[in-house]
Amino acid sequence: MPRPLPLQLPLCLVVAALLGCAGAGTEAGAQDVQRCGPVQRFLTEDFGMVAETERDTIDDWRTHKILPGCSVTAAGGMALGMAAQSALLYDQLRAAGWVRTPEPRDAPAEAALRLRLADTDCFFTPYTGIAIGTAAERRVNEAAVIGSDEGRFDLFVQCVAAMEAAP
Repeated sequence: MPRPLPLQLPLCLVVAALLGCAGAGTEAGAQDVQRCGPVQRFLTEDFGMVAETERDTIDDWRTHKILPGCSVTAAGGMALGMAAQSALLYDQLRAAGWVRTPEPRDAPAEAALRLRLADTDCFFTPYTGIAIGTAAERRVNEAAVIGSDEGRFDLFVQCVAAMEAAP
């Protein structure tokens, strides 16, 4: 009996499974991009990073759907080290009114956190260096001015409409 051919997924769907991909599933629109405005303002004005917002689609593990949204890619310097810089970021986000989402499966000790502001849930993922390989990542890393005594601090944030916790 012949073996079935392996299922080949379009590259966009593979990328969507990892990061989200515009054009996969539901298109993100202008309203969805506006969701990232508060994140971009906070990162540039309060946290001193270079940031860029784009339309995005997010592969949501809670709903098993690809949702319209936006992403913010940001780069800046850090003198504290990754763990301390991430903790400072989250402390300042909380002071600015962001709270943890009601999702009980979001572990509080994770480096990447899902936070809520008003009607928007955003997933904050700190990292260092070139990791996601997008044009936005290259642009913000080139534009960020890093002091000689600092390391690089990067952040990828994906935002969608706020949702109830998964059952």
